[in-house]
Amino acid sequence: MQAPAAGQRSSTPKARPGFYVLFRGPRRVSEMTAGAGGDGGMGGEVIEVQILPQDDNWGDNTTAITGNTSVRSESFQDVTIIGRDQETGVTFTCQRYAGSALCALVALFAFLSPIAMVLIPRLNVIQLKSEHLKCDSECDGLLISFSFKLLILLLGSWALFFRQPKATMPRIFIFRALVTMLIFVFTFSYWLFYVVRILENRDEVRYRSIVYFAVSLVDALLFIQYLAVILLELRHLTPQYMVKVLRSPDGESRWYNIGQLSVQRAAAWVLEKYYQDFTIYNPYLDRVPSKKKPHPSNSSFKYYDVDGNEENPESHTRAMLTASARRRDSAHNERFYEEHEYERRVRKRKARLITAAEEAFTHIKRMHDDQGQSTPMNPHEAAQSIFPSLARALQKYLRITRQQPRHTMDSILSHLAICLAHDMSPRAFLEKYLVSSPVMQNDKEHRGVQSWGLVCDQLLSRPINGGTIFQLRQADVCLLCSISHIPHFSIAEEIIHPKSNKFVLRLNSETSV
Repeated sequence: MQAPAAGQRSSTPKARPGFYVLFRGPRRVSEMTAGAGGDGGMGGEVIEVQILPQDDNWGDNTTAITGNTSVRSESFQDVTIIGRDQETGVTFTCQRYAGSALCALVALFAFLSPIAMVLIPRLNVIQLKSEHLKCDSECDGLLISFSFKLLILLLGSWALFFRQPKATMPRIFIFRALVTMLIFVFTFSYWLFYVVRILENRDEVRYRSIVYFAVSLVDALLFIQYLAVILLELRHLTPQYMVKVLRSPDGESRWYNIGQLSVQRAAAWVLEKYYQDFTIYNPYLDRVPSKKKPHPSNSSFKYYDVDGNEENPESHTRAMLTASARRRDSAHNERFYEEHEYERRVRKRKARLITAAEEAFTHIKRMHDDQGQSTPMNPHEAAQSIFPSLARALQKYLRITRQQPRHTMDSILSHLAICLAHDMSPRAFLEKYLVSSPVMQNDKEHRGVQSWGLVCDQLLSRPINGGTIFQLRQADVCLLCSISHIPHFSIAEEIIHPKSNKFVLRLNSETSV
């Protein structure tokens, strides 16, 4: 489909506050040819940016519209859409929520048990004498205390424990299993006493004693909740170890202080820090781009036999080995200059990109009324209008920094529209492309489930110790975590004698005083 002609004017909505107007249009960009598939609509194929091969040209053939030009260019070169296999199977779902569901069922059973104990006599499930069902002032006070304790237990449990699990552990979480078992054992024991002591002696039991019994169960549950807070939330907060996280293959590392955790929980904690602090791993930057070197077989050295002895090839071999050794010795020098040249080119492209973005943002201003000579645009249309003036500089910067697989034209336009809608500066728009950290800055990392493999010599449910080493793996990325003890600090008091805290001025002929 051909792009709209240059004189064709598209239909635009009536101007209203919050729309944008182009008051100094960007330089005109030539219309796309029919073979490029330039559709003036908002749908169709989008442009995907790739590194290999580097024949993408969305920085050169992008076309914009301000009322009498085409909307955007299209391309059929979306070849970088890579499907991700997310864990959506029934087995993984059961493994992910089974532990939390079991704990929630036990907690719900424990919470409803004291309520049921108080209501059973009132619902005539067991027949008590009418005089035993009377509730005096002391009993009413117990019921009020019972209600408030239940409310505190409910709110505390909801605030601390009712949340989506952050990680699916390969082994059982010992402390959570211990707390769950205590809740079940306490509740089951209270029900046994309730059946034996109250239901079998219904002629002698009074309703006030039943309320006392239910209040004691609520008190026990509150103490178990306090124990759970200490074991699950507070125990690991005090730093006891240092963990070094080393990423392979780029060699980036970080040091963190960590508390007493099991190996699997320490791995989940390390992954949280990894997505927060580490930079984006770019495999295309492992080797600095350099000029093509001649094939090793094509040697640049010439050999001459000054003695005229043509039957001794050993001298030629020794000369070749010597020349190769000298070339290897100078390899570090070549690498140094290659890296220096690459950094210079990156700084140059960055400066051009910042200048182009600042010039592009000067073409747009916000309308605060319905009057104006130019055609109003919404943020997305405004982004499409100024994008051609910075597209080439942005494309060159993304190409030299090897970021093209992460950013498509649609994602760049969407980000630009958001920045325009919120009156962000050009530097704020470029932050996504100039700053490579944290890992979540990469849009490809935004998915519901991140699958990692955990490798460790010891049992994953055991606590970490000094010298514990475990590894986390995901595709080409490996995180090697080494645990070491935080040293004990021995601090001794030292007193400075008051007479030693005095000074005297020494003068001689060489001083300038």
